[in-house]
Amino acid sequence: MNDRMSLGPDAARQLATTTKTTPQMRGITPRYLLRALPWVDVESGVFRVNRRRTYVVGDDRISTFTEGDDTRVIPGDLRELPYLREADDDLLTELASAFTEMPFETGQMLADEGDMTDRLMVIAQGRAEKRAHGRFGEDALLEVIGDGQFFDLDSWTRSAPMPYRVKALTPGVALCLDRAALARLRDRDAGIRAAMDAYLAADGVLPGAEVPVDLSAGHSGEPDLPATFVDYEDAPREYHMTLAQTVLRIHTRVSDLYNGPIDQTRAQSNLTVHALRERQEASILNHAEFGLFRNVAPGQRVQARHGSPTPDDLDELLTRVWKQPGFFLAHPRAIAAFGRECTRRGVPPVIDTSFGSPLLTWRGVPLLPSDKVRFSGGSGLGTTEILLMRVGEAEQGVVGLRPSKVEDEVEPGLAMRNMGVDQKGITSYLMTAYFNAAVLVEDALAVLQNVEVNNYHDYA
Repeated sequence: MNDRMSLGPDAARQLATTTKTTPQMRGITPRYLLRALPWVDVESGVFRVNRRRTYVVGDDRISTFTEGDDTRVIPGDLRELPYLREADDDLLTELASAFTEMPFETGQMLADEGDMTDRLMVIAQGRAEKRAHGRFGEDALLEVIGDGQFFDLDSWTRSAPMPYRVKALTPGVALCLDRAALARLRDRDAGIRAAMDAYLAADGVLPGAEVPVDLSAGHSGEPDLPATFVDYEDAPREYHMTLAQTVLRIHTRVSDLYNGPIDQTRAQSNLTVHALRERQEASILNHAEFGLFRNVAPGQRVQARHGSPTPDDLDELLTRVWKQPGFFLAHPRAIAAFGRECTRRGVPPVIDTSFGSPLLTWRGVPLLPSDKVRFSGGSGLGTTEILLMRVGEAEQGVVGLRPSKVEDEVEPGLAMRNMGVDQKGITSYLMTAYFNAAVLVEDALAVLQNVEVNNYHDYA
């Protein structure tokens, strides 16, 4: 016997109409990078960046690896030394084996100003700072260097005194190469000897600088004017469309019978489009060939002075991208770490509304968060990086690339193509997003490296 005097909620719910949401997806982010980049429509699938001719430059890093308890130089990366670019692999292997390991501690002096430079030192792990005495005797910080950077190539090659001193900021390991090892190879190999002579003769030429245009100004009378021309790169870089792609499958029984009130095909395709766009943003940042983090010029890389991102560090980035900086891009944890450092110094960053959200800014430049920015030692445990970029084709900055038109386009650069129904009654759709990103001029992009995010302060 039922003692209830009215219809129960459970039974009544069987006759009720529910209100449903569209399918939700935790992986959807604001994708600020894709929204902030200006997009260039590419007609032929290839985008060529023509530039003035520049002096040859590498990535200014000599990579190392650990084998057991030993740290070694990767021989091929010794081609970062200008006069070893065309050296034979066997010679580079021999030179790499001549490096010796030198551990160092925080505060240790690695090189002193004015000492004769008899060793080339490569920082395999850790950070150090270059300092020198200024014009009036003041102590001047020149640069903070980290993993893979070396010093001082010019003094070592010329056997000249060190122009600065180098002091360790953290414990680490350096690899050292005695100048005698290079001298032995120079005596044996005519190619290296000629390349070194050319390097020593090209005094004052900065790698990566543009070939100058001869001009004259401020003259009086009728002097002969210089004749000149602007030389272009012989092999300009070309960016080809890359893609993110998948096949979406929907059973016809589902789309026929369960298509209301929410369209199953539309719901499935919408979530797939979001996934493709998320992958697109991650690729633009981290792809091994065209990713923005991989395409920062050597002179545009800054090491975090104390690990945590400070106002001084971001100011240093702004000196690298000082012509119309657009925005910083960083992991949310890096932005939070920067906020803590600002609070500690009593200079809280200004909040501004961009893309409909309140965002931190520094010197008027917004800090855009992105969870696609990676950590070197695992998510949240190692170090990360902060990008600063200038954007726009007219500004010679960073631009996004997409095809001007594709068949079956549902969004700019993204196509959804019906592939038909198979014998199981499953309809397949080919989902493709075409894209790329280009850095038009090297000084449009800079990065702050070795950023630590786990430093907290007690304000009690």
